Amino acid sequence: MVNLRVPCRPIIAYRPIRPSDLVVLEKLHGDLFPIRYESEFFQNVVNGHDIVAWGAVDHSRPDGQSDELIGFVTARSVSAKDSEIEDLLSFDSSKTDQTLLYILTLGVVESYRNLGIASSLIHEVMKYASSISSCRAVYLHVIWYNTPAIRFYRKMSFHCLRRLYNFYFINGQHHDSYLFVYYVNGSRSPCSPLELVTLFLSYAKRGFKSMAAKLWRNEERKMSKWPKCKESGCLLPTVQNKRIITAEGSRSQFV
Repeated sequence: MVNLRVPCRPIIAYRPIRPSDLVVLEKLHGDLFPIRYESEFFQNVVNGHDIVAWGAVDHSRPDGQSDELIGFVTARSVSAKDSEIEDLLSFDSSKTDQTLLYILTLGVVESYRNLGIASSLIHEVMKYASSISSCRAVYLHVIWYNTPAIRFYRKMSFHCLRRLYNFYFINGQHHDSYLFVYYVNGSRSPCSPLELVTLFLSYAKRGFKSMAAKLWRNEERKMSKWPKCKESGCLLPTVQNKRIITAEGSRSQFV
């Protein structure tokens, strides 16, 4: 694990990642993540091939290290219509040019954590996404047990919208992930959690009233025809079948 000594007064600056960062970027990913990334990924990052990336550096470090990465964030632009979160966006589906920004990796050297570096890197992503008029949201996945990351993205105003089962396969084991979304440029969820609950309760209430009225009318029509219990004179009970609606084939659920 990379654990650099932090100067008393670090001077943190942020810049786009460039080809000269290749070796350090590969080392940081290897130290910080349990997932092995192919060399093609790093080449695409440093050369800006379909990936945008920003790095954090500490100008107060000695010469030769003052421009060396101590943190990074990488992201890829994807088509909104072809993404897995299309159903979670409120946008004009007729516009085929609308996009999303997917955060691939985010990391900070351990000794430089709790200095606001990760937050500043995410702000770079948000600022970039907001500058693109066709971009509707920034989104990412977090493995289920990464509690610090989950707290971090909530603090950054990301919305946790889904749990994806067996999303990751690491060292022979499947792990769930959480899907986080940050809406930009006026986009939003088709329904907020409160709106979903309100809508469900409204439908349930109307359905209950409709069913009760229908049953009451049936009761009145059939009252005289139904046999009665000899002992108590009560109406014989009826049997109502339950109908359970499931979404088969789905590996995710709202949380």
